[in-house]
Amino acid sequence: MRNLSLFAAILWTAVSAPAAPDPRFDGQGSGQTAPEALEAPCAPEAPATFPADQRLWVVIDAGDAKTRTAAATAGVSIEEVRPGRVSGFATTAALARAKAAGLKILSADPIPRRLRPLDFPAKDAAYHNFAETAAELKSLADKAPDLASLFSIGKTMQDRDIWALRLCPDAKGTAASKKPGILFLGMHHAREHLSTDVPLLLAKRLLENRKDPEVASLLAGRDIYVIAMVNPDGGEYDISGDRYHMHRKNMRVNADGSLGVDLNRNYGWGWGGKGSSAYPGDDTYRGPSAFSEPETKAVKAFVESRANLTTLLSYHTFSELVLYPWGGSNDPIDDKVALKAYQVMAEEMGRMTGYRPMQSSGLYIATGDLTDWSWGERGIFSWTFELTPKSIWEGGFYPGAGAIAAAVQANWRPMLYLIDLADDPRRAARAPDSAAFALRRSP
Repeated sequence: MRNLSLFAAILWTAVSAPAAPDPRFDGQGSGQTAPEALEAPCAPEAPATFPADQRLWVVIDAGDAKTRTAAATAGVSIEEVRPGRVSGFATTAALARAKAAGLKILSADPIPRRLRPLDFPAKDAAYHNFAETAAELKSLADKAPDLASLFSIGKTMQDRDIWALRLCPDAKGTAASKKPGILFLGMHHAREHLSTDVPLLLAKRLLENRKDPEVASLLAGRDIYVIAMVNPDGGEYDISGDRYHMHRKNMRVNADGSLGVDLNRNYGWGWGGKGSSAYPGDDTYRGPSAFSEPETKAVKAFVESRANLTTLLSYHTFSELVLYPWGGSNDPIDDKVALKAYQVMAEEMGRMTGYRPMQSSGLYIATGDLTDWSWGERGIFSWTFELTPKSIWEGGFYPGAGAIAAAVQANWRPMLYLIDLADDPRRAARAPDSAAFALRRSP
């Protein structure tokens, strides 16, 4: 999550040695296992216990974006914004930095019990873990060999594959295509499991509806990629043992013994600036250098190898937001036609989903994210969707299995809309009424 919610968005990071993945969410998963070629690598046994979370829940006097940015830059992971104040998670060191920056701390307490899911909920078996995601992707590719193919864009810190499903009628695997390209990504942040299931199940829905005339037309004319898990190591760690670990980052073991780099602060455009942390223990630690992590290196190399990509959407949870660049600057993008296209598209997709559209830096600045890099460096129209729910009080990162179908349904029309516009996203600015493909019908 990019931390732009008007309400809550819990960002937790466990601090311990890497754990082995739990092969199912709760022992009652779908039963679908990955074929041998897609199996996760062996990893160390999960520890019998996990260290206590030493982070604090802090409330800071912050009535404007400048003060909120100062809190984020100090290493506070902002999760809730209300009139005159922000709340979120901070290490004791981040709290000290916030005080040193002159911020007024209203309270700093141990994380409230009500913000911690306890036992691993059986109802969440519907979510896909790494093995199940890999198996589902392979199944989709096998069932539609004329259109779909599956390949790895690279390896993670723990040597898992980062799988990409491709839907393209004239090219398979990594072969080049001249058709307009679009990329959908999920799970930059480990605990955001819904951000995996939404693109995965939307891809499945595209194939299930491929005989619908309008969907068929889009599939015939586009080069579509779905990378459902950018951070499978972190995702597996988050569900290891007997409870969720509220883990945000990847699985790098840092020099100070803390765990992980925030992958969505590790991209190169504006890396190292405001709204990201230089301190490894913080939730928004940006890493030792831009693209220091194998996961972000893999995404970078993949995007750079796809000259036909015009559009990119990165799914996160939660807050119900439609976000566009810049995130690292309060200024609007310089390209006036592109800016108008972004604004028109954001408003349209906001109407489709019920999410709030805004420039990413609308609440505070955060540097080093994917979409600033993909737009700033590559000129790709780039989006971040913060999925349901709106707040931690409505389920936060763990909203239950009932959230899956509703989120997929809410995001179906925006997916079709972006695929339709991928031939020329700027035409949304020139003739917005003609770019309403996804409003006409919804298979």
